[in-house]
Amino acid sequence: MIIRCTVLWVGLLILSGCTTVSPWQRGTLAKSEMSWSPDVLEGTLDGHIYFAKEASSGGGSAAGGGCGCN
Repeated sequence: MIIRCTVLWVGLLILSGCTTVSPWQRGTLAKSEMSWSPDVLEGTLDGHIYFAKEASSGGGSAAGGGCGCN
């Protein structure tokens, strides 16, 4: 059973390996649609709301506490 699980994990690690990106593919990856947050303002506002509701700060660009007044 342990050998079967080990072989399964090794197989999954090999199949999920990294790949190189060709120069002609980099243009596609550099498009704004490929970013985590294409709209910078919306991302900033979402970050502020998150930190205000979580009553914490740090790890992002927003500062302040839980009152949402910053």
